[in-house]
Amino acid sequence: MKKIRLALLSGGVSSEREVSLNSGTQVFEALDKTRYEITRYDPKTDLPKLVMDAPILDAALIILHGPFGEDGTVQGLLDLLDIPYQGAGVLGSAAAMNKLVAKRLYDGAKVPTPPYLSFYIKDKINIPEVIKSLGLPLVVKPACAGSSVGMTIVKSQQDFEPAIKLGFEHDDTLIFETYVKGVELTCGVLGNDDLQALPVIEIIPGDSHEFFNYTAKYVAGETQEICPARIDEPTRLRVQTLAILAHKALFLKGYSRTDMILRNGELSVLETNTIPGMTATSLFPQSAQVGGYSFSALLDKLIQLAIEENKRTNLRRAR
Repeated sequence: MKKIRLALLSGGVSSEREVSLNSGTQVFEALDKTRYEITRYDPKTDLPKLVMDAPILDAALIILHGPFGEDGTVQGLLDLLDIPYQGAGVLGSAAAMNKLVAKRLYDGAKVPTPPYLSFYIKDKINIPEVIKSLGLPLVVKPACAGSSVGMTIVKSQQDFEPAIKLGFEHDDTLIFETYVKGVELTCGVLGNDDLQALPVIEIIPGDSHEFFNYTAKYVAGETQEICPARIDEPTRLRVQTLAILAHKALFLKGYSRTDMILRNGELSVLETNTIPGMTATSLFPQSAQVGGYSFSALLDKLIQLAIEENKRTNLRRAR
């Protein structure tokens, strides 16, 4: 059988570069070398080579996080080069990456999400009015940063200034969101048109972490993850239904992972990831493993979905 010529993209220029490189290495090691002829590309340095190699490539795996990787920019380039790739296209990637746009789409699709306000860097922020509207504590976070980068839980009026300063270091738009404390859950979705909700994971950050922040996500031993989550059957079904609803609301394809909070029996959707962490111990592969996919089989499935979606798109264009 002829090998699939695969481009593996990792690295890039975002604040999550090192995580992406590490993930790319683990993905490379897990890929079946009898099925794939793999070339690695770092978008920070290798985009000209990728463009040159495009005519001989059959598919790409994008293992990039944050701006210039997860936001539709690389997806647009691959569309122009007619290289199939896993996951969301330009529209879905851009919409999910911008948490403000995502929240507005959630609202339109009746996906429950915590109350919020948004501010541009030149806006005058009336802190007492924000507190009156959202209460305390609340979350301040950049609209377009991944892995909880630049995020702060604000507990008092004195905490606002450093939180705002930190947030604007990462983006020119901030979201102020009511802080919901409860059980942290996440649910993966797999498929193009026929969507499969994967087993739900319960996330328990270590005692030193107020929330599932960058360190809790990527430092071994900092977080406990339980799959399947310790929730009752009606809640499980509701989590999986919301994960699929969020996936559809953001115009996604291939796969996604939606994070939620369960409090007093009510679920709130926080965000949807279009390129979830992709190491063998990352949340999406953990859930897929419980759902019957080994890490290698999951990568095969994502590549298969990418090629199928590209063929269907090209057929539509040819009509």
